[in-house]
Amino acid sequence: MSPRWEPDPDIRRGHHVIHHLHAHLVFVTKYRREIFNGEMLTRCEEIMWDVCESFGAELREFSGEGDHVHLLVHYPPKIALSKLVNSLKDVSSRYLRAQYTGRINRIGTGSAFWCPSYFAGSCGGTPPSIVKDYIENQKRPA
Repeated sequence: MSPRWEPDPDIRRGHHVIHHLHAHLVFVTKYRREIFNGEMLTRCEEIMWDVCESFGAELREFSGEGDHVHLLVHYPPKIALSKLVNSLKDVSSRYLRAQYTGRINRIGTGSAFWCPSYFAGSCGGTPPSIVKDYIENQKRPA
């Protein structure tokens, strides 16, 4: 059989579409405050995993540093990336504020957890494995 007919597990299929969409997302904390520790990053990853799953997307990689997080998301074309980002930031902010109130209030971000802007990069030109390696190599706090 021709190699072009061999199924690729990274290529997702829907009823009327075959797609391979990845986005590299970066969210920065308000005032770029060093809020995250290892435990908070782990909890943030769990929350974002659940949000992605509820959208039919897949969180392929997650990591971060004290003041920002990186995500590599594999998503279907029916999702508006801005809606996914809005939900990721909203839900994670709500849960993290509820669970780590003392730490967040001590550091002081005001009424917002995340900076209102974000970075979204298409991984069309870069192989997802390279973006994944970049995210894995963040200086994650202990």
